[in-house]
Amino acid sequence: MGACRLLPRLLSYGFFISSFISMLSFYGWDMSQRLREKRIHQENEDRMKLINEMCHLEKKTFLEQSYHNLLVDDTHGLIYCYIPKVACTNLKRIMIVLKKGEPYGNPNNITGDIHDRLLRLEHLPTKEIKVKLKHYTKFMFSRDPFIRLISAYRNKFEELNEPFYKDYGRDILRLYGKHLNPPKTMKEALASGIRISFYNFIQYLLDPRTEQRNPFEPHWRQMHRLCHPCLIQYDLIGHQETMQEDTEHLLKILKLQDDIKVPSAYVNVTTNDSVMKWFKTVPLEDRRKLYKIYEKDFKLFGYRKPDELLKG
Repeated sequence: MGACRLLPRLLSYGFFISSFISMLSFYGWDMSQRLREKRIHQENEDRMKLINEMCHLEKKTFLEQSYHNLLVDDTHGLIYCYIPKVACTNLKRIMIVLKKGEPYGNPNNITGDIHDRLLRLEHLPTKEIKVKLKHYTKFMFSRDPFIRLISAYRNKFEELNEPFYKDYGRDILRLYGKHLNPPKTMKEALASGIRISFYNFIQYLLDPRTEQRNPFEPHWRQMHRLCHPCLIQYDLIGHQETMQEDTEHLLKILKLQDDIKVPSAYVNVTTNDSVMKWFKTVPLEDRRKLYKIYEKDFKLFGYRKPDELLKG
């Protein structure tokens, strides 16, 4: 009889212990999540503070401005400044999902050519542009400048890319690759064993004539010249290196964290460790000149100066 009375008590006690452990576990997870959100928020605040300090120090050097890379979502009061080779495909997918409205779809399901499916701020009247820049939530993402350059080279000159070969590749081969009459197509060039080397690409960037003819093509134009962070007050400045966290933070700002799935983070095949290998063919003096061209991007967006590449 005693055992019969004891069994319900033991079961009740066990249930209490199990519930208590579950509660502690949930509380621990909740605290961990809050601390994570607080850290991400503080990182974004630190990035914006750094930009404000840098812009204040060199305000006269940041007067150039255009709105070509700013995309608008009026429904959510959102402006995104995209930078080629900085996860812009995934971020544009999110913008397209937002544009379509509720129920929000999965950004990963957006296919086809996505790069001209969003409204550009520059197409609006001047007064409207000023109002939206003042009141809308504005965000952009940056990336380590040298890693972004390597990614641009791989995508445009290592892979088969006929438009870029026609517009830039043939001139690069002629001017820096010792090919007086390069093949007319990239397919023909590759078949003949003719390739644009990474150093050829760097020589093209360092040549003063490149900038004199036309501003840098957007895939290798300096990030601050595309998004003008000294002239536009952004609410979020993400890094590709922390894209998952920063995109989640953006959705939280928009109160959409439960409605939209963040696309899978881009796997960066160019790591900091491999940068040295890429620059082995680039002479030290040219590395230093290249850093000078992208120095403002390194400083504005808080990227470490690559001393291992710049010291003799």
